[in-house]
Amino acid sequence: MRTLSLLKGQPVFETKNGTKIGEICDLCISKDGTVKGLLVKKGVFFKQTCFLDIQKVSSFGWDGVMIEDASYLKKLKDKSEYTLTHQHPLEGMMMLSKSGETLGMLKDVYFLEEMGTIVGYEITDGFFSEITEGNQMIQSEKPLTVGKDAIIVDVNQS
Repeated sequence: MRTLSLLKGQPVFETKNGTKIGEICDLCISKDGTVKGLLVKKGVFFKQTCFLDIQKVSSFGWDGVMIEDASYLKKLKDKSEYTLTHQHPLEGMMMLSKSGETLGMLKDVYFLEEMGTIVGYEITDGFFSEITEGNQMIQSEKPLTVGKDAIIVDVNQS
């Protein structure tokens, strides 16, 4: 299980020749609450953000993400569903339980790398709350609902 904060900045390597292709910068999340892919920044002077389908990842190591071929990186389409911090960002959105309880603001997601299934959400009540209480994790095995003003989630435990 990983979070974006653990993956962000990790290099992406091509296994057939050991070339570093780029670095992870974000997650691409579908409307049904699964990680569809990774956003990878590549290039030296002119950085370009590309989409990498999570099914194309050979392995997630602690020091890098491995893929078979650099051609797996596709130009990022303008219409990606959601990301955590880039286009249509989910980070900082208010999270509510299906029963109407305010849970906090989304800070990060926990997901199973091999399948892309999101299994938990790291939430915060703000900067001062993080210092005194830390962040909380909520778990949900059911898909979330992303709305214009809030994210609705069926909570297993707080």
